[in-house]
Amino acid sequence: MATLLSFILVLGVLIFVHELGHFLFAKAFGVRVLKFSLGFGNKVFSRQWGETEYLISAFPLGGYVKMYGEDPGEETRPEDRARSFSHKPSWQRFLIVFAGPLFNMVFAVLLFFGIFSFAGLPEPKDSSAIGAVNVGSVAERVGLIKGDIILAINGERTDSWLQVSNLIKECGGKTIAMDIQRGEQRLQVEAVPEMQPIRNFFGEEVGQKYMIGIAPTNEITYVRATVGQYAQAALVQTWNLSYLTVVGIVKMIQRIIPASELGGPIRIAEIAGQQLEAGWMNFLYFMGLLSINLGILNLLPVPVLDGGHLVFLSLEMVRRKPMSERSMEISQKIGIALLGTLMIFVFYNDILRLVQRWMGS
Repeated sequence: MATLLSFILVLGVLIFVHELGHFLFAKAFGVRVLKFSLGFGNKVFSRQWGETEYLISAFPLGGYVKMYGEDPGEETRPEDRARSFSHKPSWQRFLIVFAGPLFNMVFAVLLFFGIFSFAGLPEPKDSSAIGAVNVGSVAERVGLIKGDIILAINGERTDSWLQVSNLIKECGGKTIAMDIQRGEQRLQVEAVPEMQPIRNFFGEEVGQKYMIGIAPTNEITYVRATVGQYAQAALVQTWNLSYLTVVGIVKMIQRIIPASELGGPIRIAEIAGQQLEAGWMNFLYFMGLLSINLGILNLLPVPVLDGGHLVFLSLEMVRRKPMSERSMEISQKIGIALLGTLMIFVFYNDILRLVQRWMGS
């Protein structure tokens, strides 16, 4: 039940934020908004306020804002063309379309700002304590364990993990002597570092260095700061996660990240439930991350997505005339086919993960 509720909450909020961007910018430019829907398909609930019908529809994986004069070839009365989307300048239509992804990014910034304001700014707690020992590594073979504190290497005092890493890296493959604190015990351990690959966030090898197979504790402390520092940290966090998302998409296209890593609604529901159980801060952070993903994915140049519309509007501004209706129709069909294929694939991945988990239990 918690998984279902968290899934509905996450998607409902993020879809609302996205469509609200389109809605508010359309209103700001004087476009008549006919419908504002959370979900697709048959309507479950609707209410008319002013000139807009607000709906909750049956299929929850999306939403839409229906604007007057939006569809290619749609007839509009001369007296109503001032309120028609298609009769607005191309730059205004561009901003209306772009506002959806933009609101998702702004919402992520606001979420991170709220998290930092409540909990404080995260800072790594630097120490020379071992947080993990790799299986089969040099460190495991010489008897090092999680929780050991490296006091010195070759007689040189170590107070931070950076010192530990540099001293091991600079040994040139020669034997190093380590002074270790293990509870109340003081130990001396000798090890011969081995040249091992350095891998980045995506598992790619980016170099080599001498290592013994240990990792830091990655403990985090939270410190109070000013409102300006919280805002700056929220912007930096949003930028960093946006960058990782874009690079991740590129790596998936390059097949560095396997397509099996793609997850769909079932996977999102599982993670949302797990994060909610871990606490509201985790849940809100996940919502911020998902909002960034939603914003960036909608900017992909795929017809029927916002990014596809932005490409056509950009071409229109360059050519000084819109694309032909025939071209738009063909591109829309291609976009729907691509999205349909992707949806089937991510559902397959989700179901396969569930089956594998069930078979392994």
